Amino acid sequence: MHAHAELIERFYAAFAQRDWAGMGRCYHPEVHFTDPAFDLHGADAAMMWRMLCTNGRDLRLEHSGVSADDSTGQAHWEARYTFSATGRPVHNVIDASFQFRDGLIVRHVDKFDFWRWSRQSLGLPGMLLGWSGFLRGKVQAKAAKSLAIFATRAAAADDAVAAPAP
Repeated sequence: MHAHAELIERFYAAFAQRDWAGMGRCYHPEVHFTDPAFDLHGADAAMMWRMLCTNGRDLRLEHSGVSADDSTGQAHWEARYTFSATGRPVHNVIDASFQFRDGLIVRHVDKFDFWRWSRQSLGLPGMLLGWSGFLRGKVQAKAAKSLAIFATRAAAADDAVAAPAP
């Protein structure tokens, strides 16, 4: 198995264990991650996985079809979870592509059917508007806001842990 395929396997094995730190170690410091909800660079991409792993209490993940060469890779993965904003169950089917630099993931693109996802996660609004750029923009704005709030709280928690005892 190619070393980059092993890297992708480590990434998804860490994800299945909700090991966001392990996932982050698979990313290059200059990583660029995109999917229909996020467009993130560097530490923000790792923070997104930390948020999803921390908040995804019932997250179940399966991955398959991992392959890679010296420059690119791909994988298929499926996530099952409860969408926290609505309490609705979601089964998201994702195809991922990767690019590598210095033995790490420098570009990660997750593609999934946004309309299918929005119907499951949002119900009727997703069914009616999931095909529209309007709803996608709303979801992206909400995702960015949620990540910013989570990152602030995570930094405060990390600082509290790192602070010396009086």
